[in-house]
Amino acid sequence: MSERVTILTGGVGGAKLVLGLCHAIPAENVTAIVNTADDFNHLGLAVSPDIDTLLYTLSGKANAAQGWGREGESWSFMEALRSLGAEDWFQLGDGDLALHVLRSKRLQQGEHLSSIIADFASAWNISARILPMSDDRVGTMVGTDEGLLDFQHYFVRRRCEPVVRTISFEGANTAKPAKGVIEAITGSDCKAILIAPSNPFLSIDPILAVRGIREALVETRTPVIAVSPIVAGKAVKGPTANIMMELGLEVSAVAVANHYAGMIDAILVDERDAPAPLHIASAQADTLMTTLEDRIRVARAALELADSIRR
Repeated sequence: MSERVTILTGGVGGAKLVLGLCHAIPAENVTAIVNTADDFNHLGLAVSPDIDTLLYTLSGKANAAQGWGREGESWSFMEALRSLGAEDWFQLGDGDLALHVLRSKRLQQGEHLSSIIADFASAWNISARILPMSDDRVGTMVGTDEGLLDFQHYFVRRRCEPVVRTISFEGANTAKPAKGVIEAITGSDCKAILIAPSNPFLSIDPILAVRGIREALVETRTPVIAVSPIVAGKAVKGPTANIMMELGLEVSAVAVANHYAGMIDAILVDERDAPAPLHIASAQADTLMTTLEDRIRVARAALELADSIRR
């Protein structure tokens, strides 16, 4: 029986590690559990940003410069929207629309998001298994100094400028894990579970908020390894560092490890961060992922750390 690796992920940084993992081991042995609390309806279309970023990345269609969206995208649709005075704060490329239109149609027909994404992945010859965290609606709400904002209004429309006070996940208490999610964590053929260097508060916490997922991570006997999103004392991309400061946390791998306390067995820390006392096992590596080789290196370092815990 082939040994699988499960990874919890969301966003650009997470997609980079999943891609590296799919080159470090056979891609068909990789299961990615993806944040869907960023999903929202825009202009009547169902948009799944983190899932789509992973689909584009694993199929070789991602915009190499920005890490999200499609390479060679065109924007005639957005130009037509502007000419009609419509909102244009969330960019939808012409090619990107294909996923949103097809997903919206199938959701309206009563299909589950997980089966739709499986079909998209198959159409693009993606061997890894991509599982949304839930087929039920969960939405990230950000409490800020400007009031309560939907995630996309905080993240895209307001460009993370409001100061974060609280983060909550509407619907998480009643949402069920998508089919296969719990089995991917607790299965006897799983040799490692990785938590990607995605934003812990906006990308990973929504997954953990879905009933049963946190508990499965606590109870599993498989090594659970987090990859720190902090590199040289700051976040490579996105608002992770700012959110940590706004929530009164130190911007460090120690704070990330403490955030995941009780669920992880070890953490992979960037070699540029000074060694610090941790309550769990750790290893250091160059975790900056610029090239494909970098991504493979980080994936292998995380798997080696899991192997050391298992022994």
